[in-house]
Amino acid sequence: MNADASAADTGADARPEGTGTGRLVLLTTSHRVAPGLLSWPAWQTLRAADRVLCAEPDHPQLPYLREAGVEVETAAPTARELVDDCVSGDRTAVVLTSAAGESTLTDGLARLAGSGREAMPDLELLPGSYDLPGARLLDLVQVMDQIRAECPWSSIRTHRDLAKYGIEEAYELVEAIEDGDREALREELGDVLLQVVFHARIAQDDPDEPFSLDDVAGTIVDKLIRRHPHVFGEADAATPEDVKEHWLRTKAEEKQRTSVTEGVPLAQPALALTAKLAFRARKAGLDVTPPAGDGIGYDLLAMAVRAEADGIDPEAALRAAARAYRDAVLAAEGAAGR
Repeated sequence: MNADASAADTGADARPEGTGTGRLVLLTTSHRVAPGLLSWPAWQTLRAADRVLCAEPDHPQLPYLREAGVEVETAAPTARELVDDCVSGDRTAVVLTSAAGESTLTDGLARLAGSGREAMPDLELLPGSYDLPGARLLDLVQVMDQIRAECPWSSIRTHRDLAKYGIEEAYELVEAIEDGDREALREELGDVLLQVVFHARIAQDDPDEPFSLDDVAGTIVDKLIRRHPHVFGEADAATPEDVKEHWLRTKAEEKQRTSVTEGVPLAQPALALTAKLAFRARKAGLDVTPPAGDGIGYDLLAMAVRAEADGIDPEAALRAAARAYRDAVLAAEGAAGR
């Protein structure tokens, strides 16, 4: 921008001081909300405006505004032009803003208002639609769709290809929790969420039994409602123990398992596997003595069963001990000058 244009835009040496009239409204909308779903104040302002402008001819709101009888000009006037039009005719102008053009316009308006020499209209920023909690998940779905379609690596991945990453990300999440690292926790939760979204996107391409992220979310929503009758139904649960009983009883009714060992994944870490089997047996009222044998494996099995009975997670307990051992190794290395 040259010096003459800058002076024309700010009006620094040509505009008289004074109180302006008119109204200039910058109407913002969220791309995560379906077009046309605007707030009532937004619709009122649009219908009462003398001019409605939008710089983007393909803005998603335009068809809905025009269908509602709102005349929209596809134009991108400068801040100077908008201010002059509003002030000179005591008019109301609404500008449907976008990420691309909002900065230029707002910067120009700020320069005009900040000069102290301008007759300015009333300036207003009016949110026409708001993001609901969880709205950024829509961005994640959109980004994953594009990656799946255009990335040479991601476009050919299968569920089996990604299985190991799910395990790795889960362990990294546990580590962030145990470290108490909030920044790492947020990042690792995102990585775990990516695994869910990625798998759901792969499932969507299945030619025989496709399902989408909406189906995944719908399934867990239905499950949560069923297993929380004390929240969504008429059951009572005064204590955390009552809640756990509700959950286990409802789960048992749903699964209709023929054995308490059914559904226990054998591929999980050995201590966690032992604790889960011991928990199932104990809840079923089975008196099972851990098998005796020679070797460290049987010793570890007996210790894990005893820990579960005492309310201790043997996997977490050994992991904490391993961390202490790691610290001892580091101290020994330091003492040895390594």
